Amino acid sequence: MDLEHVKRFVEKEGGNYESTVDSMPPNFIEPMVMQGLKIHHIEPGRILCSLTVPDRLLNSGNSLHGGATAALVDIVGSAVIFTMGAPTTGVSVEINVSYLDAAYAGEEIEIESKALRVGKAFAVVSVEFRKKETGKIIAQGRHTKYLAVSSKL
Repeated sequence: MDLEHVKRFVEKEGGNYESTVDSMPPNFIEPMVMQGLKIHHIEPGRILCSLTVPDRLLNSGNSLHGGATAALVDIVGSAVIFTMGAPTTGVSVEINVSYLDAAYAGEEIEIESKALRVGKAFAVVSVEFRKKETGKIIAQGRHTKYLAVSSKL
């Protein structure tokens, strides 16, 4: 692949989506990823939810985009921190995602988030994605967050 082809692949200027992308409101990513997410069970330290994979979250291979998966690790992983009584979900220090299989448009997936540790300064959570029909794991994520320590001044 020549370098100009790679440049055009990355830059995406002047394409069919340019006016759509430029007209999007600020902070559109979370609602775009979260639309359709349903919580089925919530308890301290655990959230179980589902999502039917929408077309808007597909990659060029017609499966759930890795970036959407990582965003869901961030969002659902942050939410489980609140279930532990934390006043804030903090800021991301690290997000890791292992992609093990694909999920396709119209396929229902389960997303389970567990708090592994929520301390005074840091929280660590795990987020697992499974095909609802078979239980097969499609991705596993881990998210570490810094919980801003309030000043004693």
